[in-house]
This record gives sequence, C-alpha cells and structure tokens, in this order.
Amino acid sequence: MKKLLLPLIVLAVIGFGFYSWAVGFNNTAIDLKENATETWGNVENSYQRRNDLIGNLVKTVQGAADFEKGTLVDVIEARAKATAINIDPTNITPEQMAQFTKVQSGLAGALSKLMVVVERYPELKSNQNFLKLQDELASTENQILTARTRFNEAVKPYNKHIKTFPNKILAGWFGFDNMKYFSSENGAEKPVDVEFDFKK
Repeated sequence: MKKLLLPLIVLAVIGFGFYSWAVGFNNTAIDLKENATETWGNVENSYQRRNDLIGNLVKTVQGAADFEKGTLVDVIEARAKATAINIDPTNITPEQMAQFTKVQSGLAGALSKLMVVVERYPELKSNQNFLKLQDELASTENQILTARTRFNEAVKPYNKHIKTFPNKILAGWFGFDNMKYFSSENGAEKPVDVEFDFKK
C-alpha cells in the first residue's frame, strides 16, 4: 500500500502542476485577447468618428452654390464603402485587413480631393461650421493613428504569450490563434491633409 501511495502523490503533484499551468495560460491568454479586442474597438470608434464628421462636412459643403457634385458623390460613395466593412479582431485575415485598409485609404483620398476643391469657394473657407469640422477632422486623423498603434501594442503580448514554448502547445488545445497586426498602405499613417491657405 505504501509503495502505491508515493507514486500516486507524485502523479497528483504533477497533475496539479499541469492543471495550474493550463489554467494560468488560459486565463492570461483570455485577458490579453480581450485587451486587444477592446483596443480594436477603439480603432473602429475613431474611424466611426471620422465617418460622422465627414457626413457633417458633406452636408455643410452641399450648401455651397454650384459645388462640384462629382466630388461630393465620390466622398459619399467612399464613406458608404468604409462603413460597410466590419472586422472581428479575434479572427482578422490578411485579406480582411487589406480590404479594410483599401476602403479607408479610398475615403481618405476622396476627402483630400474634396478639401482641394473647397479652395475655390471663399464662402466655405470662411464658414465657421466648416472650419470647426476641419479642425475636428484633423484631430480625429491623429486619434486614428494613435488607436491603430495601441491596437498593435495590445496584440504583441497576446501573440507572444501563445507563441512561446511550451505555451504554444496549449494554445492549439484551447483554440487560441495568432491575431493580425494592423498594417496600412504606404503613406496611410499620415493624417489626411486638411490644411488651407487662407491668405489668398
């Protein structure tokens, strides 16, 4: 009986150690993944704020006499495409990220074109509502850059946690997959240029 007791104790200790390791790994992975998911929500909130501001900007610009309708249509269509894409940050594929980046870049390009056209309309350049929206838009572009950076910073410890040995063994068992970093097109890290020369 005593001969069996020692092996049982050793097995119990090993089993408890494995259980504690697995629970610790799982709970840490969940915490890190939730944190990354939350930061992606902040990225989406920043883009949503930009979309809302663009909607208000379009309404303000539409009030200008004889404003180029084609330019407004481009912005409206690009905005519609940008708001149509929703991404689950826990299951981002490279294709989804590329599509998300493409439509956001398309919206930024259409917005830049709109801002250039506005130069021809003195009544818009002196419109206080327009000027306020312009300032808020510039601020939001910086918020977007910050939110994307923070998302990548949150993804890094999660990916590191599930990739390091021996954690990667448990990651497969518990179904924890690598999260994709936010990657943008070249130049997309720069805020949309919404500066004007009011000295004309």
